[in-house]
Amino acid sequence: MVQRPPAGSIPDTPGSYQFKDVHGRVIYVGKAKSLRSRLSNYFQANLPPRTAQMVATAETVEWIQVRNEVEALMLEYSLIKQHRPRFNIRLVDDKSYPFLAVTLADEWPRPMVMRGARRKGVRYFGPYGNAYAIRETLDLLLRTFPVRTCSDNKFQNHERLGRPCLLFHIEKCSGPCVGEVTHEQYDGYVAELLQFLEGDTDDVVKRLDAGMREAAADLEFERAARLRDRLTAVNKAIERQQMVADRNEDLDVIGVADDELEAAVQVFHVRRGRVVGRKGFVMDKVEDLTPHELTGRILEGIYAEPPPIGMPKAVLVPWDPDDLDLYQDWLSEQRGSAVTIRVPQRGDKRKLQETVASNAREELVRHRLKRASDHNSRAKALNELQEHLGLPEPPLRIECYDMSHIQGSDYVGSMVVMEDGLPKKSEYRRFKIRSGQGNDDFRAMEEVLTRRLTAYLADRERPVSERGRFAYPPQLLLVDGGKGQLGVAVRVLAELGLDEEIPVASLAKRFEEVYVPGRADPITVPRQSEALYMLQRLRDESHRFAITFHRELRGKRMTTSALDGIPGLGETRKKRLAKELGGVNAVKQASLDDLRALSWLPDAVAEAVHAKLHDPT
Repeated sequence: MVQRPPAGSIPDTPGSYQFKDVHGRVIYVGKAKSLRSRLSNYFQANLPPRTAQMVATAETVEWIQVRNEVEALMLEYSLIKQHRPRFNIRLVDDKSYPFLAVTLADEWPRPMVMRGARRKGVRYFGPYGNAYAIRETLDLLLRTFPVRTCSDNKFQNHERLGRPCLLFHIEKCSGPCVGEVTHEQYDGYVAELLQFLEGDTDDVVKRLDAGMREAAADLEFERAARLRDRLTAVNKAIERQQMVADRNEDLDVIGVADDELEAAVQVFHVRRGRVVGRKGFVMDKVEDLTPHELTGRILEGIYAEPPPIGMPKAVLVPWDPDDLDLYQDWLSEQRGSAVTIRVPQRGDKRKLQETVASNAREELVRHRLKRASDHNSRAKALNELQEHLGLPEPPLRIECYDMSHIQGSDYVGSMVVMEDGLPKKSEYRRFKIRSGQGNDDFRAMEEVLTRRLTAYLADRERPVSERGRFAYPPQLLLVDGGKGQLGVAVRVLAELGLDEEIPVASLAKRFEEVYVPGRADPITVPRQSEALYMLQRLRDESHRFAITFHRELRGKRMTTSALDGIPGLGETRKKRLAKELGGVNAVKQASLDDLRALSWLPDAVAEAVHAKLHDPT
């Protein structure tokens, strides 16, 4: 348990603090207006259960001073993003939502569905619930704003052919690829499309309506019918953008539904009075939070990186954040002008907030159904493993090792990792077997475990900031291969002095059977238990990872070239030599004079190539 810092050593200034465990890993990050006041709260009696668990797990506490509360807030977010502490509230469902994006940096801009990081030269609208909604909206608008939606490759292909695609013939593209529209006309279509997507629809509707009536008055009924169809399509698109506020209002409306474990959050983005996008996510309530503190965490999660559609003028929330002025100052700094945060009390804003909260409640119900077969099953599996294998604690970090080879060639080992019952692929490791043991699985396993655990011991002696990729020990070390491989693992742990620290077990060929030290017979894990399903996933993943690496090495070995290993002949020269002479066989047949005649190939390298390919041995 962390010891309270000496009296007077904690500064009475704003900053961020970090609790670390015995291995130096950051397990919690917080912020404070006064570090001294905030940290003193953690050393009082009767802490909330989760806070007490965090303090009991921590070994040390450190802090970083900053100039003001806004800087403390930004530093806290940066450290949470960097370390992903296990006791901080975090997003559970952080899926990538699609946006309608317009590529303004292109010579001929185009609207498209786009996900992921924000790019320069692109205007974003949304996010939308799904990509289909974007494509349906675009389909309604293309007759009125006939801009290209094709990929750059397709555009260039039709430009070469000199023939437009089908969209041009059905009047859903103005044909820039074949010069059917000038840059000035096309830029006008793009500007009108942006204006419409921003919610300013009146001018478009008035223009289409006036054009239709004028065409009808001039007896140009075919043109009037086309304009009528475009007006109908535009009105359908407008209906999709529900009007919920005054035309000059830019709002984000946040709704929350929570239980003791998680909070479902929904955000409606309202621009110029219309709902132009929505987003939802679930937060894992690892911390003990009041509703006001939860609102602050939600605001941090939403606005830590400004939304692609821009910051709103106002944010409607179900509860005021714990430090209202701090969050308003932070959001105002992000926007570049004043942003207000408030709880709507009555009228249309209150009704809108209730609608968003209703969406959040529905999302929480859906997530609970998923959690019942996911979150609870993982916790149950870890507890069952502890019980069946006689472990001192549930194995929150499990490492599983496997070997792969064909008759001793391309021998590889793999390490897969599960943390909290989920694969942690960033921690996976591959090992090329160096010992040349032939077809001896035991020696290969011994090498892999020795390398991994020796690295752990070396890392343990270093300062935290200098620790490498093997810094954390497993709470259960699994080897695949039965009783013999278990003996190897036990011997390696004993030789390194880790046999009392790291529990070990071995999976038999029948994966429901697990060997542990000190027992001649395997432990049978009950069928249809969560622990058995977890062992099955571990074995499948370790096999997959090992076999994939083995195949990569074998593929590289089978594609080696006669030109490999020649001093001075790198990949670029190798490719150029084969290309200019007509292949590797032609290089083999070339004389030394032919090779020296290549002006770009040094004589020493030419001589090395000729000597390698004409060596009688």
